[in-house]
Order: sequence, then C-alpha cells, then structure tokens
Amino acid sequence: MLAGRRVIVYDGGMTTEGARQLEQLNRDLRQAADPDKAANLRRFFKTGPGEYGEGDVFLGIMVPVIRKLVKKYADLPLTQVQRSLHSKYHEERLLALLILVRKFERGRAADRRKIFDLYLGETGRINNWDLVDLSAPRIVGAYLLERPKDPLYRLAGSDDLWERRIAVLATFAEISVGRPDTALKIAGRSLSDDQDLIHKAVGWMLREVGKRCSQRALTDFLDRHADRMPRTMLRYAIERLPTATRRHYLAIKRCR
Repeated sequence: MLAGRRVIVYDGGMTTEGARQLEQLNRDLRQAADPDKAANLRRFFKTGPGEYGEGDVFLGIMVPVIRKLVKKYADLPLTQVQRSLHSKYHEERLLALLILVRKFERGRAADRRKIFDLYLGETGRINNWDLVDLSAPRIVGAYLLERPKDPLYRLAGSDDLWERRIAVLATFAEISVGRPDTALKIAGRSLSDDQDLIHKAVGWMLREVGKRCSQRALTDFLDRHADRMPRTMLRYAIERLPTATRRHYLAIKRCR
C-alpha cells in the first residue's frame, strides 16, 4: 500500500440485508468451486514458494462464472464489497474488484471518488496480475483521465510490484483516447525495473501506444531507449511493427 495512504473502511455496521447478500454470495462462490481447476489456477498464477503469487488461495472458478456473479451482486454495498476484497480467496477478490468497476462506471462523481480512494487504500489486496489488469485501467486510469497524474507516479515508484503494475496498466485509459504521454513517462521510469511482470506490462502499453496513438511516438521512444530496455519489454513493444523495423530494434539491443 502507498506510504501514508489510509485504508478507508465503508462500515457503519453491516445491515441485515447486506449480511444476507454477503452470505449468499459466499454460498454461490463455494457452490461454483472446482478443486481440480483450483489446482490448475494455483500453478498458472505462480503461487509456490518464492513465486509472485506465493500463498494465494483459489476456489477454482472461471472468469465467465465470476462475471455472472458480478451482475447478480452489482448492488452489494461498498461495505460488503470491501469485506470481499479482504477474502483469502483469489476469485472473491476478483469478484469484488469487478463489482467496484461496475459501480464506478455507473456511479456519480462522488461515488467514483469513493471507489478510487477505496481502491488505492486496498492495493495490498490487489495482488496478482489479473486483479490489476481487469481493474486498474477502468478505475484508477479512468478517474485520473482529466486529473493530475501524481498518484500514478507515486505508484510507479513503489517498492510493491503490484502497485507498479497498477501504475502501468492505468495508463491504458489515456492510451485508449489517443494520449500516450503518461504511458511513455512511466515506461521511461520503468526501464531499470527488475520484475518480468513489469517488463511485460510496459511492453504491452508501449505496443498499444503504437497501435492506438502514434507509431511515431513508439519508435521515437524506442530510438531513445531500445538499447536499455529489458528484452521482454522490447519484444512486447515491437510486436506489431513491420518485420524490418522489429529486426532493427532487436539488432540495437544485441549490439549493446
């Protein structure tokens, strides 16, 4: 969690209806659980000792099922959503985040601010790449679209892998409307990052800059930094460029 950021708890006492909804949600999740899929998900999300998802616990529920539950529990109060975000189960945290996304996109300005603050106060629970990727652009990125980007730069400088990935993925909101500048700045700050999951995320966003904003903006960045970019980041970034252009930048990397 960002230093100095207070976790906002939306809990003035759980209502009877809220408690009932949360109990039913938990029953639905357990009913959909599949131990065999859970074992596969533990391997896929690298939950072993020393891996990036170490210790994460899965029920074995696929995303399409979770999306159906999002619609069913779209009106779950923020208090209960936050409680679900504190679950030890990965799928319940994902469900909570997707409900927040839905609430954010349908909410008024005050609601969006609450959700944005809650999200940044709970980054310790947003602790795997799918949780980040499915929520950060649509909450953090969307909220900051017409606001100063200081929160993104603080996240990008965090010691926490997932906060840094939130910063990178949040820039997709600006990329989607043709604005590459923030993504390029954060990419430049991430060149020395030692985590492969950041290399992949930055390369992905750079590729999207070339696709959605300007290929020139991408190649200008590559002209300045290709020799310093981690190989994975570079390969992701150049994926959609013409073959000769890809070879050019890979050759620069090999020569340095």
